Amino acid sequence: MDIPVSRNAAKVTYAVRNIARRAKELEKQGRKLIYLNIGDPGKYDFPTPRHMLDACSAALYGNRNYYAFSSGIDEAREAIARSARKKGIARVGSENVVITTGVSEGVDILLQTLLNPGESILAPVPNYPLYQAVAMKIGASVAPYPLREDDGWQPDTDELRRSITETTRAILLINPNNPTGGVAGRKTVQQVVDIAGEHGIPVISDEIYDQLLYDGTAHVPTASLTKDVPVFTFNGLSKNYLAPGWRAGWIIESNIEPSSACASTVNNLLDARLCSPTPPQFAIKAALEGPQEHLAQTVAKMQERARITFERLNAITGISCVKPRAAFYAFPRIASTKYKDDKQWVLDLMEREGVVVVHGSGFGQQQGTMHFRVAFLPQPDILHEAYDRLERFMQTAR
Repeated sequence: MDIPVSRNAAKVTYAVRNIARRAKELEKQGRKLIYLNIGDPGKYDFPTPRHMLDACSAALYGNRNYYAFSSGIDEAREAIARSARKKGIARVGSENVVITTGVSEGVDILLQTLLNPGESILAPVPNYPLYQAVAMKIGASVAPYPLREDDGWQPDTDELRRSITETTRAILLINPNNPTGGVAGRKTVQQVVDIAGEHGIPVISDEIYDQLLYDGTAHVPTASLTKDVPVFTFNGLSKNYLAPGWRAGWIIESNIEPSSACASTVNNLLDARLCSPTPPQFAIKAALEGPQEHLAQTVAKMQERARITFERLNAITGISCVKPRAAFYAFPRIASTKYKDDKQWVLDLMEREGVVVVHGSGFGQQQGTMHFRVAFLPQPDILHEAYDRLERFMQTAR
């Protein structure tokens, strides 16, 4: 029987995982692949810090396996609020924090709260495809504003201002940026906040990579730059704290009254799904307030892998790459090839050379350009092998 599906659900695509499906098919055929497609540090030499494991284990064996309060356990929310204040985000208490099942659930709940069908958020291009997927489920949309590749992937705030319409309900800033590895500077972030304030709309600030910074790059929390513009800040344990499988994320609601319709609606949606998994929530305080040595070790490894990626990719004829400043991604540009479709380029690279990356069109890109995203998490010897294969592929693709 052919069961009909909803029109909105049928439109949903998710480039990162869609490519992984084809890769798994090739693996079943006996192919050995190098995965540069998913930002999962847990699959490489980035172990979750021991004190976080101990905290989670203590919760598990201490029988803290019950349903938590829908917004999260108190000690975790209080620790997140203290961490936010240390970063310069003023007037944040535990009542301004909700814990979600990873940032992904936070995105889903917040966009459901803000958007009606036919409305939109403004998002950078390129951006993380989850936002588009969730908007499509709602019957809403993501309207683009460009990041300037020739300026280290900085947001084009002039174009951002021109892109606001009567249906715009929020501005999304992904900083540090996935998929480019770019970091918006203080002046640019302030301009985004000011534009949002002028139009009476909130900023959604995805800051999940805010401590994975290279070459002296600084990150400025969006909410630290305003005392009146509403800002929703996403963060969690997945990236900085190397625990992606725990699905522990959160939203900080700045300049938003806990009793407001918006905050109340977020809480109602949280109630409807019961709670985020309880035991990992007991590791949040340990993560934020315990030893932080893993961060320096992680950054040192990733900075070297970013350098290798930047140098090797720019040495390949037909590829150019802006130097990553944060996170563990690069968004190289493809030129001088016979290909007119970047997804086919990615599929052929995977089929012929066994290197798995993600097509740039899955994240959005400027018209007339082709890119791909690299997650440079593997050890250096694996990266070199992958880039050797990529160079060989480009010799036949031109």
